[in-house]
Amino acid sequence: MNLLVGIIALIAIILLITGGVGSSLHFLLWIGGILLVIAIVIFLVRLLTGRRAP
Repeated sequence: MNLLVGIIALIAIILLITGGVGSSLHFLLWIGGILLVIAIVIFLVRLLTGRRAP
């Protein structure tokens, strides 16, 4: 699960950078932001609930 959060965050950062560079790729900025928010929410839920992957 921790690996999944890391992958989502990495993809979000790449999409945010790519979306910021090209104006024709503006929709990637939104997708990157949404993925980043999802990664943060998953991280916070795991942190607050105390669940740990085996």
